[in-house]
Amino acid sequence: MESLNLLDIFQGLSTLVHGFTHDPVTSFGRIFLIALGIFLFYMGRKGVLEALLMIPMGLGMATVNAAVMFFYTYDPITGMEAGAQASGLPGTLFISPLADDPIALIKVLQINWLQPIYTYMFSNGLIACLVLMGVGTLLDVGFVMARPFQSMFIALCAELGTVAIFPLAVAFGLAPGEAAAVATIGGADGPMVLFASLQLAPHLFVPITVVAYLYLGLVYGAYPYLIKLMVPKHIRAVPMPLEKTRQITSNEKMVFAVVACVLLSLLLPVASPLIISVFLGVVIRESGITHYIELFSTTILYGATFFLGLVLGVLCEASVILNPTVLKLLVLGILALLISGIGGILGGYALYYWTGKKYNPVTGIAGVSCTPTCAKVAQKTVEPGVVVLPHALGASISGVITSAIFAAVFITYLLPYNLRAAGVIP
Repeated sequence: MESLNLLDIFQGLSTLVHGFTHDPVTSFGRIFLIALGIFLFYMGRKGVLEALLMIPMGLGMATVNAAVMFFYTYDPITGMEAGAQASGLPGTLFISPLADDPIALIKVLQINWLQPIYTYMFSNGLIACLVLMGVGTLLDVGFVMARPFQSMFIALCAELGTVAIFPLAVAFGLAPGEAAAVATIGGADGPMVLFASLQLAPHLFVPITVVAYLYLGLVYGAYPYLIKLMVPKHIRAVPMPLEKTRQITSNEKMVFAVVACVLLSLLLPVASPLIISVFLGVVIRESGITHYIELFSTTILYGATFFLGLVLGVLCEASVILNPTVLKLLVLGILALLISGIGGILGGYALYYWTGKKYNPVTGIAGVSCTPTCAKVAQKTVEPGVVVLPHALGASISGVITSAIFAAVFITYLLPYNLRAAGVIP
């Protein structure tokens, strides 16, 4: 029996040391991602970033990059493990996102800790629908109905990043489906990005989703600086004009939700699972069914968000993140959100001049949906005493609708292209 040294016993250290010899980039990447995960956890704990997402995601990211071990090769024919540690592949006991062979899938379901959640909730988009149902119960569509033109105009302007990044991503060498999937990050709606990448670029689903949610978590801390850069202090102090708005009843909101859901599903059936999830939440909110409201707005929303953050964190393995294609996604994703933020603020400026300088352009940032985070950013960034939150919430909720529309248009036009390229359809 061969003697064991400390590195044989402590395999996390062993894979790290082994990596410095055979793949130093990945080993340095592991160390960086461990530090980044701890940093995200800290920022979430301090309230600088969104705690609901960053705390489980940060801890998951740090842990999965620490817990890399050697795996023996697995023979799906005999069901036996073979090989030696020297020829084993590094991996973790968390998730195997690329397990597509039925026998291999059963193997990872038996071994990998979060594999059932990933396989049955992530890889089919279910978790995105659950999150949107919960978010829907928090949305008051009355803010949109009170100011439909202003809200939708800003939301459309805030899709500038989605529109601009698509041709840029193609120029970067991505296929049209891949480019569209990463461009949807500009809509700042995580479930939409998750769903679009599953349809258009399933081989890049993991890195695109990780990049999207990582950046969406950072939006809360970065957008205030963009606002202060583009909007001078004296304009941030502009009060919103007094409006004569009537009280919109729950019945009117339910009619709006049902009509919008059916109409959008009729026009864009490929996104109907996401569309019905949002508006079903709105209907539950307005129906007054207390048990459903409590279930979806607390248990389902927080449970889905927790596992969303945790699974995304453990998907952030250095071997995945340091792929050259992922580096392109990192650049394109941050550009998409930056350009969308700029587009939203420019839309706010358009309304500022349209109303004779009576509209606060800071509200434009809320068009980058990320509901209700960007609306809160807008309210916190204006000068004391200025109230923009009602207008910002209208723009933010409209952003959810426009991001679904853009994602659906991409899928509708590009999914047949993908299928033809793969030889599935003639």
